[in-house]
Amino acid sequence: MSSDRAPVLVGVAQYVGRETDPTAAPDPLTMMIDVATRAAYDTGVGQILFDHVDAFIQIPLAFWTPVNGAALTAEQLGINPRARVQNTGGGGEMGVLAANHLADEIMAGRTEVAVMTGGQAWKTAERAKAAGVELDWPTGGNPAGADDRFALTTKPMVSGLEERHQLTRPIHAYPLFENALRAAQGMTLVEHAQRLGEMMTEFTAVAAANPYAWFPTERSAEELATPTAENRMIGFPYTKYLNSVLNTDQAGAYVMTSVAKARELGIPSDRWVYWWGGHNAAEEAWFASTRPNFAECPSMKDSSTGALDQAGVGVDDIALFDFYSCFPVAVRMACAMLGIDELDPRPFTVTGGLPYAGGPGSAYNMNSIAAMVERLRDADGSIGLVTGNGFFLTKHAAAVLSAQPKQGGWDRPDGPPPSAAMETAPAIPDESATGRGRIEAYTVMHDRDGQPSMGYICGHLDNNGSEGHRFLANTPEDPDLLRDLLAAETVGRTGDVRYDASTGRCIFTPA
Repeated sequence: MSSDRAPVLVGVAQYVGRETDPTAAPDPLTMMIDVATRAAYDTGVGQILFDHVDAFIQIPLAFWTPVNGAALTAEQLGINPRARVQNTGGGGEMGVLAANHLADEIMAGRTEVAVMTGGQAWKTAERAKAAGVELDWPTGGNPAGADDRFALTTKPMVSGLEERHQLTRPIHAYPLFENALRAAQGMTLVEHAQRLGEMMTEFTAVAAANPYAWFPTERSAEELATPTAENRMIGFPYTKYLNSVLNTDQAGAYVMTSVAKARELGIPSDRWVYWWGGHNAAEEAWFASTRPNFAECPSMKDSSTGALDQAGVGVDDIALFDFYSCFPVAVRMACAMLGIDELDPRPFTVTGGLPYAGGPGSAYNMNSIAAMVERLRDADGSIGLVTGNGFFLTKHAAAVLSAQPKQGGWDRPDGPPPSAAMETAPAIPDESATGRGRIEAYTVMHDRDGQPSMGYICGHLDNNGSEGHRFLANTPEDPDLLRDLLAAETVGRTGDVRYDASTGRCIFTPA
């Protein structure tokens, strides 16, 4: 493939809203127009760029329900009416997934100029609801056709069994993986809490220097990991300060073209950041409760190693990372899957991460890609890796970027073969499990006063001394029992599982 078809990111923009009056805050359409327009001006050519756009993708914003948000934004921007306009599905990998898709389209000659936007106005919607204010947000947009959704999955995020056990939110699922990974690594509870604080304090330092961060506040490791009245425990082992923040007002945009089109439009080469390679993968064991090993995430490994392989580089060549960081385990799992020390001196974020820079729904990668592009423009030949994660460590995308052209050309090889772990059959839970069981992964949820309220357990039944069926269970709502689960390592602990036919749930009582 000619280097003229090489994909380059040529314009980026970010937005963070600080307006506390919901009636004065920008509406979602205004936010999308703002970041797209500023990204066009970031290219150096301005709004004339929109005359050349042939692909426009937008991540839908929660609480905004126009007929077709992407079409409405494109119309208001004056984007070529012949452009392909799409709304995305949901998932925190969407921004990177779209970049990989658009890079493929550009290399194949099907796209010349693409614009991607996304964001969230959750905080404004939340404030309006609290104040009893009805927001008059714009509606309209040409109705979407059947093929006007990008990366829309028909698979639900949780199974019916998980719904019955109330394992439905990220704050329930991610601690399961965190506790399993800690146990697999042989850390004590104290060592683990210290590690979480040590790792995430570096994220807060980056956020403190980021003008687009929702919480630009540096916090110490002890402050992050120690439960207090202000930093209550939510889902063990995560305090409030270790959880992603979704209810923000944030947005981002990027512009991607071919090298040839960038030259034709007169976009200065100092704005170019080359897409070197990218890869996407999803778990065969789609639902969290069916993962064969809670201390592994093979699709995360496959997406990142696939991107690195296509880029022709190794993980040691990466100078700048932005690992998706909705919860610390997403970062720690990335390190484990790529063989990186968790205390590696290289930064794992260029934004500050979702708990501190902010995690605007499915649109965090709009900010991470924009921030990475800005960093790489200022870096002397450095290489960056950006990752995204959707649902419960379920879907992943990764991309390698650099301000320098890639040696060896851009022909895209076949992706790497799936890891052996990806071929392991899902561990389907026995929906009416009964008998002796052993814990593989667990968490204890806490109420708003910081008191333990509910346990979530995944494990295997004992089959005459060998590993039997997987089970998913809750614990009895007994505060003393829950405190006992929190007092020492619980992975590997045994107990009794019984099926409650009246609720369709299994109940685990520790021995």
